[in-house]
Amino acid sequence: MSTENEGNEGTAAEAVPSVPPVPADAPQGSPESTPASTPAPARVPDPAATQHPFPPTEEPAAATTPMASVPGTPPPGLQSAAEANWPPPPPAVPVYAHHGADGGGAGPVWGAPAQLHSPEGPRKRGMGGLVAVVAAAALIAGGIGGALGYWAADRNDSANGSTTVAASDNPRDLKREPGTVAGVAAKALPSVVTIDAQGGDGEGGTGTGFVYDRQGHILTNNHVVASAADSGQVTATFSNGKKYDAEVVGRAKGYDVAVLKLKNPPSGLAPLSLGNSDQVAVGDSTIAIGAPFGLSNTVTTGIISAKNRPVASGDGSGGSNSYMSALQTDASINPGNSGGPLLDARGAVIGINSAIQSTGSSVGQAQAGSIGLGFAIPINQATNVAQQLIRTGQPVYPVIGATVTMDERTGGAAIPVQGTGGTAAVAKDGPADRAGLKAGDVITKFNNTVIDSGPTLIGEIWTHKPGDRVKLTYKRDGRTATAEVTLGERKGDS
Repeated sequence: MSTENEGNEGTAAEAVPSVPPVPADAPQGSPESTPASTPAPARVPDPAATQHPFPPTEEPAAATTPMASVPGTPPPGLQSAAEANWPPPPPAVPVYAHHGADGGGAGPVWGAPAQLHSPEGPRKRGMGGLVAVVAAAALIAGGIGGALGYWAADRNDSANGSTTVAASDNPRDLKREPGTVAGVAAKALPSVVTIDAQGGDGEGGTGTGFVYDRQGHILTNNHVVASAADSGQVTATFSNGKKYDAEVVGRAKGYDVAVLKLKNPPSGLAPLSLGNSDQVAVGDSTIAIGAPFGLSNTVTTGIISAKNRPVASGDGSGGSNSYMSALQTDASINPGNSGGPLLDARGAVIGINSAIQSTGSSVGQAQAGSIGLGFAIPINQATNVAQQLIRTGQPVYPVIGATVTMDERTGGAAIPVQGTGGTAAVAKDGPADRAGLKAGDVITKFNNTVIDSGPTLIGEIWTHKPGDRVKLTYKRDGRTATAEVTLGERKGDS
């Protein structure tokens, strides 16, 4: 299964307007009443058609953002129903209230029973007469039934005033329960920001982030802000349209996590509640919020479709990949969603949307889109990283002190004969060395998790902290053995 990088670092681009719309307050008061009058002829709708706007692998999975800034105009708007003159107004009086060839006669809704006497005198009895009698009886029964129904409806209308059921005149009376998607989105949206990161050389793009604390820290992906981290400009725009300058506090390339700080944070910031990603179950509902393709404040829904999914993703800069033991979701995630929150049904953050699996770009299409395979960094891991970045500005990684191959065909994470640059594959006096591991060993389990490749092992190690004790299962010369390893640490992204 191949993946395609969707980042745009390294490509000069212009900024796409992506300022999120300011939500309008609910209209006050009730609509004006229209006096009864003879209706105007129904307008014919405009016939013109309305144009609508539109794991681990040997290669990294596609980072969902930054969405490349491309020149152009905002997407075309949708034509409203009022502009299209559709639907046409109903006729003033139901057509069945009239009868006659020209519809002009104003007769009763139900007619009197048909007369049974013929002015031409008696006729010979036969089947025709029998049919006439049956037909007449049916007319009489229909007339009586209709009359009774009309009389009952008329009495009911008189007693109750009207049988019409109308919606509330005040839209504010329409409330969304807190547990609904609309309720969760309404509460979360004010704490989600659209991030615009522009490097000094014109590189940049759009991504998403969310309020982490009341001091103005914003949590997002590293690949969202990588182009502007050293010498660039970063802004964060809230759902009410207010924009704030921000600076990069710290970023972890391996985790694909970054922390921003608003330079002049507004008062009353509401951090999103953080959930427990360890307790997430396959089938749980998910809600993703972000700015796919620059469309800020977009809400999509789905479920957790898998857990502990090993994913290696790149940011398109040719640097080190990031590895995660990801939450997989089928909620629609596209370029621009990166760094945004993945929420549970209560509105708590359970992950940071980071990458997607894609079938690849089509001809003339700069970036691929969602096929229902999105991946999020578990929030428990992201929180540990964020706290470290806020404290020191640099990441700390847990390590076993051994190099492993990225080849998927080894049946696990294989320790090669030599490490990177000719160094020893097992660091002397490192955690793996002290536990008895050697070059040529193939690690097949990390605690109770099956390890099928190097990226899977790295993703599992990085869900822990330095100092944690873990059990490794490995194969050597056809035999299986186990070892307890105390994880070491590596500081920085060097």
